Amino acid sequence: MSDSFGSFGFAGRVAIVTGAGGGLGREYALELARRGAKVVVNDLGASRDGTGQSDAALMVVEEIEAAGGEAIANGGSVTDYDQMVEMVARPSEKWGGVHILINNAGVLRDKSFAKMDPADFNFVVDVHLNGSANATKAVWDGMRAQNYGRILMTASSTGLYGNFGQANYGAAKLGLAGLTKTLAIEGAKNNIRVNTIAPTAGTRMTQDIFPEEAFKAFSPDKVAPGAVFLVSEDAPTNMILGAGAGVFQAAYVTLTPGALLSGDDLSVEGVAANWVAITDRNGEIVPQSGADQAMTILAKLQRG
Repeated sequence: MSDSFGSFGFAGRVAIVTGAGGGLGREYALELARRGAKVVVNDLGASRDGTGQSDAALMVVEEIEAAGGEAIANGGSVTDYDQMVEMVARPSEKWGGVHILINNAGVLRDKSFAKMDPADFNFVVDVHLNGSANATKAVWDGMRAQNYGRILMTASSTGLYGNFGQANYGAAKLGLAGLTKTLAIEGAKNNIRVNTIAPTAGTRMTQDIFPEEAFKAFSPDKVAPGAVFLVSEDAPTNMILGAGAGVFQAAYVTLTPGALLSGDDLSVEGVAANWVAITDRNGEIVPQSGADQAMTILAKLQRG
């Protein structure tokens, strides 16, 4: 590893990237390895809807090793907690611990909600949300014990803002943003920083969604710098980073000052009549925890 990487080098660090057999995950794994990390390349090698298997992870490991890096393949399913525990145990024994986890594994089963089978809803939520929780739980105690951890969740603009035909995907992805926010609070005392990335990239997940030119412009390598920064030693915590085609954006969950209603205004009619004031974004804040909402209410009552 070149010293030119400075604080953004990963010598001595061990990273796990789920869903790293192709697309975004592959780019993350390659960049981390290039910067000195030892990498666990996890991938079932399944198709976009989660069916089938391949040797995708092994091919990425070979690519890392050919470039002089160290990596091992793992074919565990993120939906199986015991398999995630096993995935973490091997690098812990081989390399002494796990410092970085990028939760990237995912599937799509798109349909309008009216036509969506409950099984397809549950499966997508299980892979994205529960799968990320399983992998994170498997590394959590080790990160707390070593007083260091960097975890990245993968959300989506669909989760943050909605998209037709992706109710299952959107529900899971916004859930991941919420999981990030709580874990960032809980992990702070043990130097565990947790962030979310919302990538827009041309991968197998979007191959028949993007026009050809857009598919090329949104190549996964143009997202990787943001993801790798968010798991670096100098990473922030509790951030949502949008990334695509070399453009990086910060997304926030905000809260307006709102309006205090009382008397006859404390009614359905009062909410309607004061809707402009309630939704006025002048003076809105970015709460740092759920308690901030109650605190702003109490402050308004005191002024009141």
